[in-house]
Amino acid sequence: MSELSSHPIHEAVRSAYSAIATVRGGCCGPQSSCCGGAGAEAVALGVGYSDAELATLPEGANLGLSCGNPTALAELQAGETVLDLGAGAGLDVFLAAQRVGPEGKAIGLDMTREMVARARQNAADFRRRTGLDNVEFHLGQIEAIPLPDASVDVVISNCVLNLSPDQAAVWREIARVLRPGGRVSISDMVLLRPLPQEIRADVLAHVGCIAGAALVEDLKAMVAAAGLVDLTLESKAGAVEAMLPEGDPLAERVGSHLSGADRPTDYIASMIIAAQRP
Repeated sequence: MSELSSHPIHEAVRSAYSAIATVRGGCCGPQSSCCGGAGAEAVALGVGYSDAELATLPEGANLGLSCGNPTALAELQAGETVLDLGAGAGLDVFLAAQRVGPEGKAIGLDMTREMVARARQNAADFRRRTGLDNVEFHLGQIEAIPLPDASVDVVISNCVLNLSPDQAAVWREIARVLRPGGRVSISDMVLLRPLPQEIRADVLAHVGCIAGAALVEDLKAMVAAAGLVDLTLESKAGAVEAMLPEGDPLAERVGSHLSGADRPTDYIASMIIAAQRP
């Protein structure tokens, strides 16, 4: 694995998520700036997970960091190899592993050592609970995925691409590791219109998955430049409100820079991004 980047954005994100990984229960709580004050389970339910899905997870796998449920629309098949970019404590890896079954594989990639360590601890519990031994977690960055060319069938990710300072490189890497005919199902924040500069420059808003989101047209251009086709974007109603409930510190911080009756949902949406490698 190549040395981890020291880019200021990477450092800020790594520091924040390292702290989240070492706190029992994750980031959610009254003073949260990354997932709202409602708690991890409420956030997960609000962005599209079901009670039944959450009940299958090891304790501590859901940290409330989601902005959608990428596995729900990925149509995972038995025997497939799935890669989760920015896997965190393993929530989507464990859901994917159950869908692809013992003949398949679910791989998680994260750039935060503490998060990878937590995910590997959760994996031991997952094996005991399910009898499945088809998950693995790697330390690395999504701009330089430490996997061979054409080695995975499906790439998923959950509210992570917006944290990268070079999203075009991420899309090129996604295309590289996908097998011909492979597909993408990514849940991420996408800008409907440009954010005020004060929000774009706010490090906490970046860590909180807002400031680094790409404009819709920029996203389309990056996906096309990477060589992926059949792009579709599907908005998830209610997801932004679940992430930024009334009274949440990040919601108030973002709102303070908006004018008039503008709301965060006028600028940003949670979307499922689907595409395919020819």
